[in-house]
Amino acid sequence: MEDYLNALPTFVDRIRKIREIIISNIVLVGQIPAPTFQERRRAECLVERLSEFNTDECVIDDYGNPVGVIRGTAKEKGAIFIVAHLDTFSELETDQHYEVTDKIISGVGVSDNSAAVGVLASLPEIFRQLDLTFESDIVLVAPVQSLGKGNLRGIRRLLRAWPGPIRGAICLESVELGRLNYYSSAMIRGVINCSIAAEKQLGRHHTPNAILVINEVINAILGLRLPQKPRTQIVIGKISGGFNHGKIAYDAMIGFEIRSDSDEMVRELYSDIHDIVDGINKSFAVEIKLDRISNLNATQLQHNHPLVKCASRILRRLEVEAVCDPSETALSIFLQNGIPSVTIGLTLGENFHQDGAMIEIEPMVKGIAQIPALLMAMDKGACDE
Repeated sequence: MEDYLNALPTFVDRIRKIREIIISNIVLVGQIPAPTFQERRRAECLVERLSEFNTDECVIDDYGNPVGVIRGTAKEKGAIFIVAHLDTFSELETDQHYEVTDKIISGVGVSDNSAAVGVLASLPEIFRQLDLTFESDIVLVAPVQSLGKGNLRGIRRLLRAWPGPIRGAICLESVELGRLNYYSSAMIRGVINCSIAAEKQLGRHHTPNAILVINEVINAILGLRLPQKPRTQIVIGKISGGFNHGKIAYDAMIGFEIRSDSDEMVRELYSDIHDIVDGINKSFAVEIKLDRISNLNATQLQHNHPLVKCASRILRRLEVEAVCDPSETALSIFLQNGIPSVTIGLTLGENFHQDGAMIEIEPMVKGIAQIPALLMAMDKGACDE
């Protein structure tokens, strides 16, 4: 079982020698825009690249997920999935320009999650350069509709339709190197919109101000009592409203997320927020609407599970400190379906969801080396216990 650790120095050296191929794939895939629900062009590009690397099967499934399969040597073994979500937070629909230097790659979406998708496209060639074969089928998939309103629909649909057993999964995120997720918090993400009816916009002095109404909502949410146990948090992460410094705001919105170790606590707090919205709606005679965007159930792999132990040992051998936090990735869907899984980060970066997003190239070599090492351990049974 120690073979996967002893192989790491060789993996790092050989991956460094083909880094130009990996960088090319990151740029090629990443420059194609892929807002949630509009991933088709990027999916077609990924399948084309996998085909060029002689992946045994390449297809876009009925839901739009690009899938590549590297056939294993033992048909009776379940498949191992490697997953990197295809969509990005950026809503830009025109092709982007990535800049590459000897140290960094920069461009919109590169750190979430275009670099990971480019690495996914490179894996057939990486395995070939490392002279690796596996007993299990290795399924490479970049699920669509993962972020925001997508609510991880792509991976949910794929797992429901998958015809055979699945031994385990590795979820790839571009950043940060050292990231090791093996559990997911319960979560509900929502949006509250406030709008002033047209007939009330005509009067100057008594028209409700949507921003002030939303402020009442925020104050009421902040007044909710949260338990110390189970760990629970409400994050208000987005706010917008108005259009002119001297005009009363007719529209305003906030985006929030409820997180907890308890599914029940998340549901209770969402119900409380619904009551707050309903009460303020009546008090101010405005239109306030609460919409649920996405949700997850709390689920986890035990910290002493062999897969988690293997992933931790790999990071230690690479001299990288592990950082373990809850994850809102496809990991939660795999765990919910009883499939042992972890999420790992591939490199270091900055400005994750901004125009100046960038990743570092050299740390990515170690980040990628985690994948074949972890696959070796999983193929030998680390996810079967």
